[in-house]
Amino acid sequence: MREREKHLEQLIDTVPAMIWSMSSEGRPIYLNRRIMEVTGATLDTVKASDGSLSLKKMIHPNFWELAEQTFTRSVVTGAPYNIKYLQHRAGGTYRWTQTRAEPLRDEAGKIIRWYGVSVDIHDLITTQTELNLRKQELTRLIDLVPSFLWRLTPTGAPNFFNRRFIDFLGIDEGDLKQSQTEQYAAALKAAIHPDDASRVWAEIKDCLSSGRPYAMRYRLRRHDGVYRWMDGRAEPLLDDDGSIIQWYGLSHDIDDQLRVEDALRESERSLRQLVETLPALIYCAAPNGEPIYRSEKLGEFLGFGLGDKDAEGRTRLVGTLEAIIHPDDLPDVKEKYGRSLATGTSYAMKHRLRRADGEFRWVETRTAAMRNAEGEIVQWNGICFEIEDQVRAQEALTLTQERLARAAQAASLAELSASIAHEVNQPLAAVVANSHACQRWLTSDPPNLERAQKTIERIIRDANSAADVVGRVRALFRQTDQARNLCPLDAILHEARDLMMEEAARRRMRIDVEVEAGLPSLELDRIQIQQVLVNLIRNGLEAMEPARRGVLRVRTLRAVDFVRTEVRDTGMGLGAPDKVFEAFFSTKPNGMGMGLAISRTIIETHGGRLWAENNEDGGAAFIFTLPVEAKANHDR
Repeated sequence: MREREKHLEQLIDTVPAMIWSMSSEGRPIYLNRRIMEVTGATLDTVKASDGSLSLKKMIHPNFWELAEQTFTRSVVTGAPYNIKYLQHRAGGTYRWTQTRAEPLRDEAGKIIRWYGVSVDIHDLITTQTELNLRKQELTRLIDLVPSFLWRLTPTGAPNFFNRRFIDFLGIDEGDLKQSQTEQYAAALKAAIHPDDASRVWAEIKDCLSSGRPYAMRYRLRRHDGVYRWMDGRAEPLLDDDGSIIQWYGLSHDIDDQLRVEDALRESERSLRQLVETLPALIYCAAPNGEPIYRSEKLGEFLGFGLGDKDAEGRTRLVGTLEAIIHPDDLPDVKEKYGRSLATGTSYAMKHRLRRADGEFRWVETRTAAMRNAEGEIVQWNGICFEIEDQVRAQEALTLTQERLARAAQAASLAELSASIAHEVNQPLAAVVANSHACQRWLTSDPPNLERAQKTIERIIRDANSAADVVGRVRALFRQTDQARNLCPLDAILHEARDLMMEEAARRRMRIDVEVEAGLPSLELDRIQIQQVLVNLIRNGLEAMEPARRGVLRVRTLRAVDFVRTEVRDTGMGLGAPDKVFEAFFSTKPNGMGMGLAISRTIIETHGGRLWAENNEDGGAAFIFTLPVEAKANHDR
């Protein structure tokens, strides 16, 4: 018996559990070795002063009351004892423990002793707690996802809807008459739009049988009766054998998105229609100027696509400009467009554009940069207006104005000539008559010297009268210093160039101006010098008229104490450079021969000099100089 008792004690002490026993009244009797090693308690520490059970040194204070009430109830009623609590450990920590105890009864059913076992379940509780937290978090996440999540059985029966989907469909989960699957299936069947139902169920049936993923768009009725467009997708979960375990799906409400897309498409269609119906040629370019869009009207006008002029070794922009811009206008277009691309400023100019049939048409092009919120250029937008009729009308108007000007000049000259003839004719006639009279008095016998002397006095009087008439005519062309001020010659030159730009464009010609930097201001009559420049530029353009193209070059530079201005054309040149400044000499069929004579007079009254010469490579040059300290030549 002692051997068997020893063996039993060894067995109890080595069992991986904490075993204990108590009397029928609940007084501690035995603790095995493991419970004492694990908790650090002894039989004495678990007894109160009266020998009853005291758990305060073995259990966390939060569980004292629960443990004592549960144990007391078991001792009184004889019901098994079962409780989970935090148990004290020898190292000072607490771990979750589950304790079970049952009574040992005699043949009469009377409790003889209580036997219990305590098992460490801390890892299990911790794992379950983490799993519960993760489950709660996952459930919360699924319910908060702004989409509808659902699950189907392999046969297609819905067995899970997330909270958002349940609320969307308006399912009453408190209805116990139907199972959850039946509720979900009925709600889903009623929610699908009648026009989409056959298509949806056919697609689901096909996916269930084939196992391929499900994706389609359809309309679902919300709990308030409003149908909303959904984008539904689902994929099967497969086991190791490839059999379908579940279907997991997501339906995303895209009704607002589709409405926005429809609005955007309608807006884009409206804008595109607006662009295509505008009576203009519209294009867009990348920030570096490369063409990226042309309106249909522009495409039809040019007759080729965006990439049709691409070639190795040059950009699309260069290829396009060379293909569509008139050769005489191309340098100016490249220069101005390049400046806009470099500085981000707007671009505007008039030039000729090649039409699909090869004919060049005058257009006015305007381009502006489109920028983002940071001010960076994201695109260039341009528009071309065809102004061929306007240019032709302007040309006709200019020609008419020139004819009227010539007619006015001829009328003025005729009137001036008549006036001069009328004023000079009477004194000259008197001079002739008195001369004859004087001759008679001198040839008479004897000569009447007294009468001859009086006649000579009358001749002198009439001659002075004629001289006064001529002096009044000269006074019309005499220049004075009264209208002169310090003026920058380059500003006057650019003004004259601007005045002649329309005429140059009409004649298909270009005016290039080159001004040396740092030129001093001169004391000038601004209107008179401008008149000289306009006259010289017009003569140059007319000299190049037979070729219908060319460049008139105007250059101004410092030459010691003078400022020198050159106007060079590419016409036929001059046969007699010095003679062209003579009054009433003209190389033009309808010219009056006064413009260059008056121009020379103006320059000379400013203390300068005007002359003409032929260029070595063809054409003529008209050159004049003005002194830096300009003084009027009052003697002329």
